[in-house]
Amino acid sequence: MKRVMFAATIAAMMILFLADPGKGYTEVNVTVGVNLPPVVIPGPPEVVFIPGTYVYYIPDINADIFFYHGWWYRPYEGRWYRARIYNGPWGFVAPGRVPHVMLTLSPDFRHVSPGHGRIPYGQLKKSWRTWERERYWDKREEKEFRREEKEHYKEEKREHKERHKEERKEHGGHGGHGDNGGGHN
Repeated sequence: MKRVMFAATIAAMMILFLADPGKGYTEVNVTVGVNLPPVVIPGPPEVVFIPGTYVYYIPDINADIFFYHGWWYRPYEGRWYRARIYNGPWGFVAPGRVPHVMLTLSPDFRHVSPGHGRIPYGQLKKSWRTWERERYWDKREEKEFRREEKEHYKEEKREHKERHKEERKEHGGHGGHGDNGGGHN
């Protein structure tokens, strides 16, 4: 009985639709995926950390692709797209949903700072959460800063010693302090 009622309902709907096609017609356009120009990434990519951001980028490709908080981001023609994996599929990100840090990246972000080399994809995938939670890169940058400060101090001290040594040579080994050039009488 239920099958007969279902068939009758479908038949009635078809008759109504065919009788007046203008009233029963609706058009729906759905786009699945985004047509971005393809980027050839031969395998899981290495990434480089952008200091002060916790953003990573893929070097040596003809597009900007970034990793941030578990998502891959790609700007294209003034819009941003994101994906769960580095090669898509890409979905459009509304302007208000793009992370602020992505919009404020320095134009010279590709300049690799000392101590920030390439990171294998597997290491990024395994460790990014821990690095963020433990502020790994901040601590590393602080350590690098302290090391550079120490090296700078040592260099200044060495230069001071050399200047002092040169001054002593110029003044006959006495350094010119308290010596008016006269001898003992």
